[in-house]
Amino acid sequence: MEVLQESLAAFDLPMEAASLLKDNSREASRELMRCSRWVDVLIPRGGAGLIASVVENATVPVIETGTGNCHVYVDESADLDMAVRIIINGKTQRVGVCNAVESLLVHRNVVDALLPRLEEKLAEHQVLIHAQKELLPLIDHAKSVEASEEDWGREYLDYEISVKTVNSVDEAIEHINAYNTGHSEAIVTRDYANARKFLNQVDAAAVYVNASTRFTDGHEFGLGAEIGISTQKLHARGPMGLEELTTTKYIIFGDGQIRP
Repeated sequence: MEVLQESLAAFDLPMEAASLLKDNSREASRELMRCSRWVDVLIPRGGAGLIASVVENATVPVIETGTGNCHVYVDESADLDMAVRIIINGKTQRVGVCNAVESLLVHRNVVDALLPRLEEKLAEHQVLIHAQKELLPLIDHAKSVEASEEDWGREYLDYEISVKTVNSVDEAIEHINAYNTGHSEAIVTRDYANARKFLNQVDAAAVYVNASTRFTDGHEFGLGAEIGISTQKLHARGPMGLEELTTTKYIIFGDGQIRP
């Protein structure tokens, strides 16, 4: 904070434009949430508990940086080698972030070909697989358990992933929209029509075709320093940079005009 304030002063800007509240107690946090006269917006950065507390208690406007139950759907026409790379990157490159892959959906016609090779790569990273019961025979390594209904909506933030098979892109979209958090979703496919359907019908801030969900980041999107990733629909959605924090001021010049 001292460096930020020195930088502001070097450009003749008020040092107080950046401030640090050193009291991080819950009481001080709740007081800040209610300072609607002085605070224009709050952006909670943290776990689901903090975000829920701010949304429930704040009288100050809030931009909700949501949790991420992110999916990859492997379509019937997918390049399976590409699918494995995308899933492994999304799940293991950094597990404790909101754009990591937590759930995998696989088209029934390619599940037999995909799961054995994917399971081998997941085992290298010691990823625990929460698999649909009928898929367990396809998974050899010990780090697998039968998935429960709760697993479809969980954000693990750890070396864990849920896996389910579906019969079509429509079923995948229906499942994702029922369990996702509106963060980042991906389809791996060679089918242009299915890609367009997925893009149009999945309700999320970022939707990918043949790419890792780990790209959902302000820096990766060219926004500079990331303020947060909003899962709200209005007004800022997705990765946010400084532009998303600016407001509008209309300046009007006249010389006596009146409205008839």
